[in-house]
Amino acid sequence: MNVKLSPSALSGTVSAISSKSDAHRILIAAALADAPTEVRCNVLSADIRATADCLCALGAHIEFTGGKILVNPIRETKDFSSLDCNESGSTLRFLLPLVSALGVNGEFTGRGRLPERPVTELRQAMEAHGVTFSPNGVFPIRTSGKLQAGKYILKGNVSSQYVTGLLFALPLLDGDSEIELLPPVESKAYIQMTLSTLRRFGISAEQSENRFYIKGKQAYRSPKSVTVDGDWSNAAFFLTAGALRAPVTVTGLFADSIQGDKAVLDVLSKMGAKVAWQGNAVTVSPAPLHGVTVDVSNIPDLVPILSVAAANADGVTEFQNAGRLRIKECDRLSAIAELLDTLGIRTEETTDTLCVYGGTMQGGEVQGFNDHRMVMSAAVAATAAQGAVTVCGAQAIRKSYPHFFEDFKLLGGKADVLDS
Repeated sequence: MNVKLSPSALSGTVSAISSKSDAHRILIAAALADAPTEVRCNVLSADIRATADCLCALGAHIEFTGGKILVNPIRETKDFSSLDCNESGSTLRFLLPLVSALGVNGEFTGRGRLPERPVTELRQAMEAHGVTFSPNGVFPIRTSGKLQAGKYILKGNVSSQYVTGLLFALPLLDGDSEIELLPPVESKAYIQMTLSTLRRFGISAEQSENRFYIKGKQAYRSPKSVTVDGDWSNAAFFLTAGALRAPVTVTGLFADSIQGDKAVLDVLSKMGAKVAWQGNAVTVSPAPLHGVTVDVSNIPDLVPILSVAAANADGVTEFQNAGRLRIKECDRLSAIAELLDTLGIRTEETTDTLCVYGGTMQGGEVQGFNDHRMVMSAAVAATAAQGAVTVCGAQAIRKSYPHFFEDFKLLGGKADVLDS
């Protein structure tokens, strides 16, 4: 799908969609619980569906109806299950340890860039605790053997998703376990999200610095009903749009959310934008923006959209500790540089940094890179460009925000689908 976006100020109010990160975690915990759970979730993205489909393959029964997901937990498991993770890295990494903890031999498939995304550290940790991978962890990934309790040592700057997968799996084992993360530890907020979900479902995991202690033989207990948090990662696109031309308000967000991407407000404010709260609604209004230096080790998913703010700021913005963006749905550092260069903005990249030199964005034809965050960033960039921007491969938004362009138009954006 190619979409032509004409310059237009976004303004007004839009509701936040449910957090994809929170929904993944809640669905998994609900599938392991002792009773059904009603999950209130206002969006069903491709990634959320991938997790639900995999949980169904493991024996759960999941129904989608009217903004709610009813999860009937896994009662019996099969000896073997085939799990299609689609393009969801979270689904793959969260479920790899869990399948083995359940004593299921698994086959994990996927598409897009998922087969290229690393699982090496997690595979090695699982192999050291009773699990066999064949053939050597490449797609399709096949696992056999039951995961064993014990001490797991992982690098803390590779993927917090490895930690989440183990935190879900280890409470089910017969013995006690420990996870030690070797510093530096990045994406800490995502680990805290997992711990919060575990607590909601009655699971205890004690944390001390970069170590986690997990008792075995624990049981997940359903809270009966739970609401998925509003998604700060996707709200960031429209909040950033508010910093460019006209105020934008996003409702359904919580100031006390533990999502790391809430930091978008701190960065936009540091750049000069105006931020105001009223209840569970936050408004970002434009003001002269200036370049800043940002350590993005804990907020890598914000870099594509913050680079658009940087392109519209005076001076230079430097994103530091951004190397992990190269192993996302695409090499996001190179993709951001290509996107902004096409629109007339100078950039410089190193292995783990990106510098954006503020200027005047032009129109042009850009790629979506099969990456939902790149497509949405390009759309917001188009609102402040001097000419129309055509995004090729815009269907990538289905991964996390399938009705993004409907909300874009609701705020006054001009988007025309050229072909589907």
